[in-house]
Amino acid sequence: MSDSKTVAQYLPLLRRYARALTGDQASGDAYVAATLEAMIADPATVGDGSAPRVALYRLFTKIWNSIALNGTAEGARSALPGERKLANITPMPRQAFLLVALEGFPEADAARILDIDVATLRSLIEDSGRELAAEIATDVLIIEDETFIAMELESLVESLGHRVLGVARTHAEALALTKRRRPGLILADIQLADNSSGLDAVNELLQSFEVPVIFITAYPERFLTGERPEPAFLIAKPFQPSTVSAIASQALFFERSARRRERRVSA
Repeated sequence: MSDSKTVAQYLPLLRRYARALTGDQASGDAYVAATLEAMIADPATVGDGSAPRVALYRLFTKIWNSIALNGTAEGARSALPGERKLANITPMPRQAFLLVALEGFPEADAARILDIDVATLRSLIEDSGRELAAEIATDVLIIEDETFIAMELESLVESLGHRVLGVARTHAEALALTKRRRPGLILADIQLADNSSGLDAVNELLQSFEVPVIFITAYPERFLTGERPEPAFLIAKPFQPSTVSAIASQALFFERSARRRERRVSA
């Protein structure tokens, strides 16, 4: 971590994270600068045996959680709507969500960055899902033929504050459910009860409307080799509820933020 080139390659990622965390690039950069100053003053602050990127984010997290830098309040007022929604999430759940959903850290690394255990991290991610759902609650279509898994997903979706549009066990049932009302999110298995394909069902649905999709399957290779919608998310069975929570929040939040940006560009 003493190699400046090693640190430099992660700075764009840290700046992205800092902006999402604070709601404003100038405020985020102030924390990044404070992190670099602390590292230069005492290189041992990042010499804890962690991987370089994990160590850098650990130091940033200690600084962000311990001091309030000038400009943070002003940054919140100038933030984009989506960033203001993130800023409404309480600090620890916000950090847990962003480290996993935005920065792509494995749970163990995200937990180390926050100096907590994995079980606590998962709980924080579920908290973030509930807080985000209060801002972006939607109707969720579940395409799943295994009864107990469907029940678990239904319970999880509702616990996060979303509404379950319905549970489809087959391709035909999925099409029928969406004729009455369009979902804002789809959770889909790939291998369905009548040997039909959840992937085919989703592709057909997306010919009529756009919606983020999360495939939850014991056959991830079928997703990787088949014709699949983009963007789509993949979770392998067996799954952790916190993983579904984080990816669902990621899919909804960033998809809506992207649509806002597209509307501003086309206006």
